[in-house]
Amino acid sequence: MTELKIAIAGASGRMGKMLVEAIAAASDVRLSGALDVAGSPALGHDAGAFLGRPAGVAITSSLATALAGARCLIDFTRPEGTLAHLAYCAEHGIAMVIGTTGFDDAGKAAIRQAAEKTAIVFAPNMSVGVNVTLKLLEMAAKSFAEGYDIEIVEAHHRHKVDAPSGTALMMGEVIAGALGRDLKQCAVYGREGVTGARDPSTIGFATIRGGDIVGDHTVLFAGDGERIEISHKSSSRVTYAHGALRAARFLADKSSGLYDMRDVLGL
Repeated sequence: MTELKIAIAGASGRMGKMLVEAIAAASDVRLSGALDVAGSPALGHDAGAFLGRPAGVAITSSLATALAGARCLIDFTRPEGTLAHLAYCAEHGIAMVIGTTGFDDAGKAAIRQAAEKTAIVFAPNMSVGVNVTLKLLEMAAKSFAEGYDIEIVEAHHRHKVDAPSGTALMMGEVIAGALGRDLKQCAVYGREGVTGARDPSTIGFATIRGGDIVGDHTVLFAGDGERIEISHKSSSRVTYAHGALRAARFLADKSSGLYDMRDVLGL
């Protein structure tokens, strides 16, 4: 069986290392390239050195070098970096798995445009559990369409730079879609002072940042006499890494198109 050659962006970061480790443990994929930003102290070092067994791939800031021979690039970095990688991958027909969050509308449009030239899985959360949770939320929202207030609470580590999290926003979009609403029109991202009574058509968001929390998400459906909570809590980034590899395998036989994890998982 031919190994799927995968390159990793941000290879020396927390998520990058988790991806390198997941690839090393899999028998059907191989690390073919490791990318990091210019000036990173990791440049020139073997991407698998932290595991105590070299991967035979040096970390580089050169896109051409990192992506030479790669079938897919997995990218969990920053929007500006991901968009630069996206342009190169689209031009050279390299598939992408994008787990980066914080894109604006222009960034999302660039991803859609690039998907006309290469195959892309774009999802704010690659966890299999999170994506099953999204399906449960869609079902729940339809049942709690009337008489229930909806609030989304998310918590992440102190280093996360965007808020609300991409996963929380995706939860909001799924719920709003199930209710026939536009999240841009009904989302409430902060409350302070005398806010007045709660508008029942809104979807509220609350953000917590602290410590080393990998990622906790809870959606509260609060009605009269009962509360229903649907939660997903991550204790390790390994779930994201395993989901990203599933996405890369899904793209192996595709030449173009934009997909998400629900496509990968058949949901």
